[in-house]
Amino acid sequence: MVHSLVHLGISPLEKGIRTAAVYAALLLLLHLSGKRSLAQLNSFDFVVLLLLSNVVQNAIIGPDNSLLGGLLGAAILIGLNYVLVHLTFISPRLDRLLQGDATTVAVDGKIDERMLRHLALTREELIAGLRRQGLELEDTEKVTLEPEGTFNATPKPRPSLSDVMRKLNEIETKLASR
Repeated sequence: MVHSLVHLGISPLEKGIRTAAVYAALLLLLHLSGKRSLAQLNSFDFVVLLLLSNVVQNAIIGPDNSLLGGLLGAAILIGLNYVLVHLTFISPRLDRLLQGDATTVAVDGKIDERMLRHLALTREELIAGLRRQGLELEDTEKVTLEPEGTFNATPKPRPSLSDVMRKLNEIETKLASR
């Protein structure tokens, strides 16, 4: 029994190559599927992600289902991710190449319907994302969908106390001149 727990069914090099290839392929596929896949996971997207992990499992483990093989695969995945995250942190150019740029989906409280269609996002998903941030669409100057799938909203500036007092003085002046 102990032998089957620690005996690798494939070489560590093959395990590394399989894991790295699947990791790279999944990154590419998720990139090609667009920001919408990451933006708002609906039940369909969630099911796809769950099934995707099961589909690629055999490509990573091959004929090896030992404990040591699973731990080695997990360590390789975490290591690859660590390296890639640090490389994209060091190089903004690489980050843009791999993740892309933010996409503007609304300006001055008005939705860019063409861009939403392009991203396969519904108006309701955008509004729900804003509400989770405590904002309403009409209260925003600009809303972007970031490469990692989050909404970034710039709220419209709120008047300061001095703005309100200045406006009040203007009204008082107009009333007094009548």
